[in-house]
Amino acid sequence: MRYGRAFADSMKIALKVIALAAAAYVVLCCFLFAMMAQPPGRFAGVMKHVPWPAMVILPFRPLWNVARSGPARVGEMAPDFDLESTDHQDQFRLSSLRGQKPAVLVFGSYT
Repeated sequence: MRYGRAFADSMKIALKVIALAAAAYVVLCCFLFAMMAQPPGRFAGVMKHVPWPAMVILPFRPLWNVARSGPARVGEMAPDFDLESTDHQDQFRLSSLRGQKPAVLVFGSYT
């Protein structure tokens, strides 16, 4: 009978640890999603402090796809926006290129 009580106590502790870990996981996922909805500068400021293993553990890609999906759909006209040139000397407006030539935006490093 003594071993049954010890087993029950250890199971209660294990369940509490699992519940705490699950709650922490949900909170971290919610925080990550909230940060993904922020402007890119703020998101980058937070993400530079996130260790790489967290990207393996947290569902980064599904959260990103939902947080950044936006209202645009395939085949629709892209929303207009201004973009600064890489040398910070000029501003470009997407609508100024419409009907002239295709426009391609590349995000990330191209070096």
